[in-house]
Amino acid sequence: MRTRTLGNSDLDITPIGLGAWAIGGGDWKFGWGHQDDEQSVRVIHEAVEMGVNWIDTAPVYGQGHSEEVVGRALAEMPEERRPMVFTKCGHPWDENGDLHYSLRAADLRKECEDSLRRLRVETIDLYQFHWPKPEEELEEGWRTMQELKAEGKVRWVGVCNASVDQMKKLMPIGPITSHQMHYSLLRPNVERDELPFSRENGVGVLAYSPMGSGLLTGTVTRDYIAELPENDWRKKGHPHYQEPLLTRNLNLVELLRSIGERHGKIPGAVAVAWVLRHPGVTAAIVGARAPGQFHEPATAAEWRLTPSEEAELTAFLEANPAKAWDD
Repeated sequence: MRTRTLGNSDLDITPIGLGAWAIGGGDWKFGWGHQDDEQSVRVIHEAVEMGVNWIDTAPVYGQGHSEEVVGRALAEMPEERRPMVFTKCGHPWDENGDLHYSLRAADLRKECEDSLRRLRVETIDLYQFHWPKPEEELEEGWRTMQELKAEGKVRWVGVCNASVDQMKKLMPIGPITSHQMHYSLLRPNVERDELPFSRENGVGVLAYSPMGSGLLTGTVTRDYIAELPENDWRKKGHPHYQEPLLTRNLNLVELLRSIGERHGKIPGAVAVAWVLRHPGVTAAIVGARAPGQFHEPATAAEWRLTPSEEAELTAFLEANPAKAWDD
């Protein structure tokens, strides 16, 4: 795959990265049900064999489990083949497993050391605020991120799910390399503010959930949703998997399917290509849970929609406005 430079960094990344959210398993608030670690490791190896050169994870994904699985897969590879690792901080959990937010210096430093240990690396390539809260700790946290970079614990620092106002507060303290945001056909509203601001200020953009947490892959049906395990967060916690949005979204999938059939692509590849069409997007994060799942959507890295196909999707969005759960 060709590469693109991420923001103000020296990281040349492939247009597709492997997302490790789902491989964290189901034993936490936003888990995806039981996950076979052996399959997760195989998925990581397959992605690297395809040419993908970065993985995105977070401590909160399975409360450390995703990072441990990524660390195991990296340890199995020759050093020269290992992908870059992006992870996050600011969303720790207590001894009862309850999640909370903290950007305090001591908490961020502990999180960083824990991530380094689980990932089995000496330096994290990109370290990101996960959900930058609480607001009163924002500046303290960003100063700590700059210190971790200066100390060599992390190479570059970015944000995830930040507002434009928050980024404006952080920039005088230290540069922002990247902004990871939820951007998909289910959540195009970041085109109004976050995407333009990031592009204008040289901040690289990593788009997560371009396939809507699996909903736009073409494999999800009403029966599929009904059979999701109770510890899969999409069962009850994802409004787009439920009415009144579900019917709208399944109709969108059929349009994606129609466009994809013209090119021998699955609906998920069309959804990813739509995200990558935006000039402000550096790369998209594509998740997979089993061998063979990653290849087809990842082909969007080297394929583009035609102007008329983009127009078809624009017309659908205008006629059926998307609604994000955090709007």
